[in-house]
Amino acid sequence: MNILGIETSCDETAVAVVADGRTVLSSVVASQDDLHRPFGGVVPEVASRAHCERITAAIEEAVRASGLGPESIGAIAVVRGPGLVGALLVGLSAAKALALAWGKPLVAADHLHAHAYAPVLAGFDELPHVALVVSGGHTVLYIVRDRLAPEILGATLDDAAGECFDKVAHMLSLGYPGGPAIAAAAAGGNPRAVSFPLPLVSRDSLDFSFSGLKTAVYYRLRRSSTGRGPLPQISDAERRDVAASFQEAACKGLADRAVEACRRTGVGALSVGGGVACNRRLREILTEECRSAQVKVFFPPPQLCTDNAAMVAGLAALSMERGAISNLNLDADPTPLRSR
Repeated sequence: MNILGIETSCDETAVAVVADGRTVLSSVVASQDDLHRPFGGVVPEVASRAHCERITAAIEEAVRASGLGPESIGAIAVVRGPGLVGALLVGLSAAKALALAWGKPLVAADHLHAHAYAPVLAGFDELPHVALVVSGGHTVLYIVRDRLAPEILGATLDDAAGECFDKVAHMLSLGYPGGPAIAAAAAGGNPRAVSFPLPLVSRDSLDFSFSGLKTAVYYRLRRSSTGRGPLPQISDAERRDVAASFQEAACKGLADRAVEACRRTGVGALSVGGGVACNRRLREILTEECRSAQVKVFFPPPQLCTDNAAMVAGLAALSMERGAISNLNLDADPTPLRSR
C-alpha cells in the first residue's frame, strides 16, 4: 500500500509517500531555519504560520515526485504529537482535508515512535532492540519489541539534548541551529579543555538531565558560580574549546546511557534517531562503546534522522495492518508519554 505521510510537529513542513512501509517514493522537507535563526530558537507562532503557507505546496510536490496520483494513495498518515500544538494542528487539518476529499483512511502516528521506526526505512530489522531518539525537543530511550508500542526505559527530565545544543550555541554566539554550529566549532577545539558534568541523573537511572550541563557551560563562560549578567568576551580559541568540551560531555552521556540500556535489557542491538543523531562525534563515541560492549549499532542516513514524513508514512503501514484507523475527530496531543 502507498501511504502519504505528513509531519509538522515542530519547524519542518514534511510530506512523503512510502510504499509498503519501507520504500520511500518521495520525501519533501521545507526547512524553517532561516525564519527562526534571528531568534536563536523555534518560535511556535512563526512555525505554525510557516506550516500554513507551505503545506499545500509540500503535498503537491510529494505526490508529483512519487509518480502517483490520488487514486494510488491508500491512506493519509499524520503526526498527532508530541510537538508544538499549533504546528501539529496545521498538519492534522491538512491530513483530514485530504482524507475527506480523496476518500482515504486517516492514520495517526506518534512523532517519537516514528523516529524509532525510521531505521527500518534504511534496512534495519532487528527486534527487539534499544532505540535512542535524540532531537531538539526530545531525548528518550526505548526498548522496541513492538514497533507500534515502544516501551520507555529513560528520558530527559528537563531540556532535550538538541535544545541544550541550541542554548549553548547561543551562549557562545555560534548561531542557529545549534547542533551543526557546535560541531563546526568543536572541530577546532580541545574536548578535554574543560571537565563538564555528564547529563546523567545518576548511575542507577537511564534518565537524562541536560540542565546541569547547560548551567555548567554558563558558569564557565561567566568565570563565576553565582550572579547574573552579560557573558564576558572570550577568545575564539576558548570558544572552540568550550564547544568541544560541551559536545564531548553531551555525547558521552547519551552514549553511556544507551549502551547501559542494552546491557540491562540484554538486547544486542541499538538504533539511533532524531536530529542529534547526525552529530559525528556522537556516532564515533557510540560506535566505540558499542564495539566494546558487543552491541550492534545502526545509524540511519541524516535525512531519516531529522524530522521527515517518510518515517510517519512507514509507521502508519503497521497501523493499517492492524486496523488502527482514526476518524476525523482526531485531535493533537502535544505532550509526550512519560509512563513506563
